[in-house]
Amino acid sequence: MLFADDWKDYELLDTGDGEKLERWGRYILRRPDPQVIWPASADPDLWRSADAVYNRSSSGGGEWNFFRRLPERWVIKYKSLSFYVQPMGFKHTGLFPEQSVNWNWISEKVRKSSRPAKVLNLFAYTGSLTVAAAQAGAEVCHVDAAKGMVIKAKQNLELSGLSDRPVRFIVDDALKFVQREIRRNSFYDAVIMDPPAFGRGPRGELWKIEDELFDLVKTASDVFTDNPLFFIINSYTTGLSAAVLENMLQLCVKSRFGGGIKADDIGIPSSAGSIILPCGTTGRWEI
Repeated sequence: MLFADDWKDYELLDTGDGEKLERWGRYILRRPDPQVIWPASADPDLWRSADAVYNRSSSGGGEWNFFRRLPERWVIKYKSLSFYVQPMGFKHTGLFPEQSVNWNWISEKVRKSSRPAKVLNLFAYTGSLTVAAAQAGAEVCHVDAAKGMVIKAKQNLELSGLSDRPVRFIVDDALKFVQREIRRNSFYDAVIMDPPAFGRGPRGELWKIEDELFDLVKTASDVFTDNPLFFIINSYTTGLSAAVLENMLQLCVKSRFGGGIKADDIGIPSSAGSIILPCGTTGRWEI
């Protein structure tokens, strides 16, 4: 397992009874997590210290309940990177702290490259991986179907003082954009993707991961330059195992370009006891 254990501004305080208790900078949030099927470890007073809790609705969805007045959004830092945190719909905060393991890996790969790296980030959300790659010196194309998330990604790039970096922001369907880039002979040294289980593109395109992902990975391998650097697939809400990600990278990427694959679970250690919270899987191919 890969551990996101080098944070200062974020802390997983405890987990239990279907929830996780997290410190985001100065503020403490309680959020549901269906994988947490064990009881809480910390003192109940710590859980009661939460500034806000996300409560699920029996009819679907849910809402935030605020016990104290919080800013609409605030900033947390990870090493030299800065990100906005904002309680949003579907229990999200705009940042997945476990992805710090990939921020570090991408930064190292980009910096060690013998040439300036051109990176394509698909399903790029609020841009944490885009910011990490740009900070390391990559030219990045950031693609997401949600215009609001792309706006937030631009703000995160500016927040880290990287607004002058060569980053292109695109609101589009991931597969259609990749297909157009291939037709335009626009190629990349690296591909990152973090696909949802279900979604719709900006023109109503239907995305179901079990039907679409393999073809997207296969097509994305056609957007590589002759000497690609890496390919990352992240899986959080999709439930895909590390072995599934490894198999796709083997069939679509390694069979063509050689190199090696490492697929693993990602986890965040809890401050209360020895519990590790599983936070999805990641598959990495590198030359």
